[in-house]
Amino acid sequence: MISLKEKYEKVLPALTKTLGLKNKLAAPRLIKITVAVGAGKRREKKQQELIADRLAKITGQKAAWRGAKKAIASFKVRQGEPIGFLVTLRGQRMYRFLDKLLQVALPRMRDFRGFEESVLDETGNLTIGLREHTIFPETADEDLKDVFGLAITLTTTAGDRARGLALFHALDFPFRKV
Repeated sequence: MISLKEKYEKVLPALTKTLGLKNKLAAPRLIKITVAVGAGKRREKKQQELIADRLAKITGQKAAWRGAKKAIASFKVRQGEPIGFLVTLRGQRMYRFLDKLLQVALPRMRDFRGFEESVLDETGNLTIGLREHTIFPETADEDLKDVFGLAITLTTTAGDRARGLALFHALDFPFRKV
């Protein structure tokens, strides 16, 4: 099976020609992948460690906790209290995670028919929300009582929505057919 990095190298000449670029370095490419998890009502230390551990297993990199920027009394949150976890992937780990997401995890999702093109923002970045982390093979055999969702953001150098869409179509991302 061809990896996503090798596929990008193959489609790069066609992508530069499609976008009308003279230099292949001006073509849009992936910079980083950010995986974020909100801790939500899981305030206990043991539950937060469980989330961080599972996120580390899924991404292959230790998760960094993010604290609340300010205290909000109605949510019972104090400033600096851990409210979520974040992993930023670059380079080889980024491509490995993306291959696993596209080849293994998304086909295991129930009723997955592809992404809508509206998941791209105005600068060409793609943001995916997953309801369950159990679609990844690293966590499938564990107990299912603590299921959490993930927000995955793929950051590109596209600059605008059309170039980002061209990049993701060239990489054969599963977009929903209209």
